[in-house]
Amino acid sequence: MAEVAALRKPERLRASAELDYPLAPPQPGDSVVEVAPGILWARIAMPMALDHINVYLLRDGAGWTAIDTGLNTPASRLAWEHFAATHLQGLPIQRLICTHSHYDHAGQAAWMVERFGAQLCMSFGEYFMLRGFYGPPPDPLPPLQQRFYRRAGMTDAQIEHMFASLRRDPFMPPVPESYQRLRAGDVLPIGERNWHVLIGEGHSPEHVCLYHSDGKEHILIAGDQLLPRITSNVLVTPIEPEGDPLRLWLASLDRLDTLHPDTLVLPSHQSVFRGLHARVAELHAHHQQQFALLRSALQDCPGATAWVLTQAQFPKRRHAMDDLMAMGETLAHLSWLRYQGQIGRVLDDDGLYRFHLAGAPTAPDEALSETHHE
Repeated sequence: MAEVAALRKPERLRASAELDYPLAPPQPGDSVVEVAPGILWARIAMPMALDHINVYLLRDGAGWTAIDTGLNTPASRLAWEHFAATHLQGLPIQRLICTHSHYDHAGQAAWMVERFGAQLCMSFGEYFMLRGFYGPPPDPLPPLQQRFYRRAGMTDAQIEHMFASLRRDPFMPPVPESYQRLRAGDVLPIGERNWHVLIGEGHSPEHVCLYHSDGKEHILIAGDQLLPRITSNVLVTPIEPEGDPLRLWLASLDRLDTLHPDTLVLPSHQSVFRGLHARVAELHAHHQQQFALLRSALQDCPGATAWVLTQAQFPKRRHAMDDLMAMGETLAHLSWLRYQGQIGRVLDDDGLYRFHLAGAPTAPDEALSETHHE
């Protein structure tokens, strides 16, 4: 199932006064910024609300290692041609590390392997997500996927409307034929630095972050695991309908929270920053607010479906991708609450999953059901 960007929900956290942004960002597709000796920060434009992705180039002996790719678009390819011709001192891109499988991070992977002769490096889970699950939604949608969304409270017409739009996704990438696996605990010598592979979960199955710390400098190439002003999408999908990705996501944040407090964070979107511990605390607080919102909604409307609760949690959705991401994220918060024993879930006679606060009556609210099943 396609996912294009790290964020697909209207809620944004207030920028923390404790975050420091030491560098002005580069112009998309044009300039680069040296964030540390031998580390270049570049941007590639994206034709959507989240209008750019940060990519990084690390001097690596007689060439360069690139981090992430941009979308599968002609504009992305032109940007890479410009970077190679203008900023890389005539040296080749020898290695490509994709932090994870989402289109904006791996959409040009096959092209870059062919164009530059780069070796692709990814984690096992991300590579096989890219190979196995990314592509246009089938038509008709398989029965198990239809049941997943029906049980969440969507009508057949709503499901079809959402997926008809997604079948027109223009960014579908070709799939690279091979890769080199990255594992947690691996150490990658790149230039004069040793980068430790850290694996995050929740936003994607085995998201690769790279961390260098030698007592003089502390740098985290964070991908989508830690963004300064937006929250990465964490969702339940039909692939793993009983998953608890928020538990994995929050645990991943806690692992990042053990890194050096002066770490320079190189995220995939927005600006390079310092203030890792403050940002982790903000993200924990944000999800606690989302949990509280859902508990309050279920106190007012016991027996609500996930689709009804999605409309309460994410009221400003604009298009089909927003619907898909908002539904998945609402389900992720509901799963966390359910596995924590704070709410219950009942499969009702009408084939819908209905949620209630723990210890509350489980009978569905008939008026609520009628109101939201137009």
